[in-house]
Amino acid sequence: MIHISRRDFGRIALAGAATLAAPAIVNAKARGRLVIIGGGFGGASAARFARSAYPHIAVTLIEPQTSFVTCPYGNLLLEGRRTLTDITHSYDGLKRRGVKVIHDWADSIDPAGKKVKLRGGATIAYDKLIVSPGIAIRWGALSGYDRGAEEIFPHAWVPEKGEQVKLLRRQLAALPDGGVVGFAIPANPFRCPPGPYERISLIANYLKKHKPRAKILALDSKDAFSKQGLFQDAWSELYPGLIEWVPGSKDGKVVRVDVKEKIFETEFGTRHRIDVGNVIPPQSAARIAVDSGLVNETGWVPVNPYTFEAVATKDIHVIGDANIGGPLPKSGFIANSTSKQAVAAAIALLEGRELPKDPVYFNTCYSHVGDDYGISVVGVFRPSEKGFVETPNSGGVSPRGPLAEKREQRKLEARYADSWYASITRDAFS
Repeated sequence: MIHISRRDFGRIALAGAATLAAPAIVNAKARGRLVIIGGGFGGASAARFARSAYPHIAVTLIEPQTSFVTCPYGNLLLEGRRTLTDITHSYDGLKRRGVKVIHDWADSIDPAGKKVKLRGGATIAYDKLIVSPGIAIRWGALSGYDRGAEEIFPHAWVPEKGEQVKLLRRQLAALPDGGVVGFAIPANPFRCPPGPYERISLIANYLKKHKPRAKILALDSKDAFSKQGLFQDAWSELYPGLIEWVPGSKDGKVVRVDVKEKIFETEFGTRHRIDVGNVIPPQSAARIAVDSGLVNETGWVPVNPYTFEAVATKDIHVIGDANIGGPLPKSGFIANSTSKQAVAAAIALLEGRELPKDPVYFNTCYSHVGDDYGISVVGVFRPSEKGFVETPNSGGVSPRGPLAEKREQRKLEARYADSWYASITRDAFS
C-alpha cells in the first residue's frame, strides 16, 4: 500500500484533479454554451472550473434553490456541533465569476434541439449539457414510506432547505430518556455510503450526553458497510451498550413502516416499535434524468467513464450521484473530482480537440464518530474500457486500534475532515 497522509492526499486530490483535467492550450477564439443542471457539489464545481479553465465559454447554471445545504456535515447539526447556517452556501461566488445562475427547475431536455425547458416557461439553448441533478427518493419502494411519511420518520437525506434535518433534530430533542431511535438503512447503491453510520455515531454521542438511557436500533439491509471495522471499534469504546446494529442476514432489512403506530417491520415479520425513526429510503437518479430517458433499469445513468457522456444521449454529460459509477462512491468528493474531467471532456469534444489523457478520480470520505474522533477511507480510480476501476495498491482506511493508542490520529483526522469541508465548499462555491 502507498502511504500518503490524508491531509496531503486531500490537498493533492482537490488541486490535482483540476490539473489533470485542464487543457494544455485554450483556444481563446472558440465560443460555446455550456449549461449545467443542478447546483450541488458536482454542478457548482463544474461551473466554477469551467469559468476558470475556459473563460471563452458561456456557463449557465440551472438550480431551483437560492442556496445549497450540504448533505456532508448535516450529521453534525443533528449532534448540535453545527448550525444550518454553517452548512448553507450561496451561489454569489459563482455569479461573481461570471456564471449565469438561473433559479428555476429544469423540466425537460430536448436533446435533438439542444434545449432545456424550465418550469417558469423559459427555454435555454446549449452546445454541451452537464446534468448533475442528485438523487430522488423512491417513494413507495419501501412499503408505507409514501409522500408525507417523512414528516413522521424523516429521511434527512435530501437536504434542499434543511427542513428534514431540522425536523429530525427536533425529534431527538423531544425523545424521552429511555426511548429508541430507529434507523432503516437501504441496500446499495445510495448517496454517501458511510453516512448512515456517521449519523448513528453522532446521534449516539448526543444521546450519551443528554439522554443516557436511550438506545439506537440500526436495521440494515446489508451485511457489510463502508469503514465497518472502524465504526464498530468506535461504538464499542465510546458508546458501549447504546447501539444495536442488525445486518440483513439477521433480519435487519426493513420492508414496511407504519407511521401511525411507529413501527419498523423487517423481512421475517419482526415488528420494532420506534420513538424516533430515521428512514433512509431507496433512491434513484433525480427526476430530470429519469424523465429524459437517461437512466437504465437500475434507475441510474450509465456514462462513458472517460467523458461522463450519457450512454443514452450524445452531448449530455452526467456527473455526481445520478450516474452509475461502479466502484466510485456517491460522494461529494467524487462529484467535485469528476466534474472537472467532465467539463474538460465536454469542451474538448465541442472544440474538436483530443480528450484529456489518463484521467484520475480521487475520493476521500471522512466521518466524525465522536468528539475529536475522525476516520476516513481513500480511493483512487481510473476509467477503463470495462468502466471505472479502482487503482490497485492505492487508498485504504484509517488504521485500526484502541483509542488509547490512536487518540492523536483520531483527533487529527477530525481536523482534516473540517479542513476538507472548508476546502471543498470553497472549491465549489467561491
